[in-house]
Amino acid sequence: MTTTSSPIRRSLPWLLAALSMIGPFSIDAVFPAFPLIGVRFSVDEVALQQLISVYLLTYAVMSLFHGAISDAAGRKPVIVAGMLGYALASAGAALSTSFGMLLVCRGIQGACAGAGLVVGRAVIRDSLEGEAAQRLMSQVMMIFGVAPVIAPMVGAQLLGLGGWHGIFWVLTGFTLILAALLLWQLDETHPPAARSRFALKPLLAGYVAFGRDRPFWPLLVSSSVNFAGLFLFIASAPRIIRELLGLSAQGFPWLFVPVVVGLVGGAWISGRLAGRRSVGFTVNLGYAVMLLACALHVVLALAFPQPQLPWSMLPLVLHGVGVQLAFPTLTLLLLDRFAHKRGGISSVQAFASLLLNGAVAGVLSPLLSVSLLRLALGASVLTVIGALSWRWYRRVTREPRPPPPRDIALQAQIAEPR
Repeated sequence: MTTTSSPIRRSLPWLLAALSMIGPFSIDAVFPAFPLIGVRFSVDEVALQQLISVYLLTYAVMSLFHGAISDAAGRKPVIVAGMLGYALASAGAALSTSFGMLLVCRGIQGACAGAGLVVGRAVIRDSLEGEAAQRLMSQVMMIFGVAPVIAPMVGAQLLGLGGWHGIFWVLTGFTLILAALLLWQLDETHPPAARSRFALKPLLAGYVAFGRDRPFWPLLVSSSVNFAGLFLFIASAPRIIRELLGLSAQGFPWLFVPVVVGLVGGAWISGRLAGRRSVGFTVNLGYAVMLLACALHVVLALAFPQPQLPWSMLPLVLHGVGVQLAFPTLTLLLLDRFAHKRGGISSVQAFASLLLNGAVAGVLSPLLSVSLLRLALGASVLTVIGALSWRWYRRVTREPRPPPPRDIALQAQIAEPR
């Protein structure tokens, strides 16, 4: 293991943060280009939505395999190959001569993009323990949460670099540079002695083993639902800004800025609490803050049937803080359930979160975004589910606080099927 004082270790947060933002950024940065792409290929809005659907489908499917492949082949080769594949697909998208070709390239983008997020989480837990792991996970999750918020604004600016092609060329250059930095700076954190064979039958057996671990389920539910309440507002941003608040496209910062402030602030607080407070205290505080934010959302929605600025958006700051307090710790606890299958665990978590967020964006947002009160109630239900799942985990473990990572790893090695 590399020492924390080495240049490579100091670069790790930046590399992992860059990897974490590619997936969500690739979704939202393309939104401003939809009208231009529609004109270029003579397709309607329904067809343009396939640019997101195809990307999400391949992203979700491959998320189940990236971690398992990295458990067998090592973390570094999977991440670097994913970034090179993504760069190639982005260049193909920029050079597309038909809408079908663009869809194929988007599918390849989705298949490759998840490697950075899924395997990057395993790298964190391979490299660090305890408070150091919590601190780094907080930093990485901050970027992951901020990326979908700023992506539409960045994408709109990139249109000036060459129309919709400019977005894909910038993504190509970014991932090529990132792949080169990874080759130079990233250490392999999963040595050959710790690797497992990649095959379909052992892979499925591993997933079955996850399902038989009782604490796995409440942790999976809690970590997956954690961000969904806030994401409901993010996914509903166009309707909130244009219809509920009656603002133009220039009004998006009224929603996005509070979210960014909350996520950044929560990540900073989580890092400060690492090593000073127990993981139980941190997660409990996170859910308490999220529930307070939901209560404020409901109260303000009842007090102001016609949303008022800035008051109607201020609870988003608290919501972002709560998300970042709870999520890094929940993720680390989940990864530690099976110490030698962290890549596989990360894959399952990413898949579950992606499916849930897809349902939030595709089902809940259209149904609830007719009013801030409905959105507040929907976010409250999601947050309560997460809080109850956390209490379920605490009850299942039957301990006043979650067991130390080394104890969990030892239990996992004993329980893991040979």
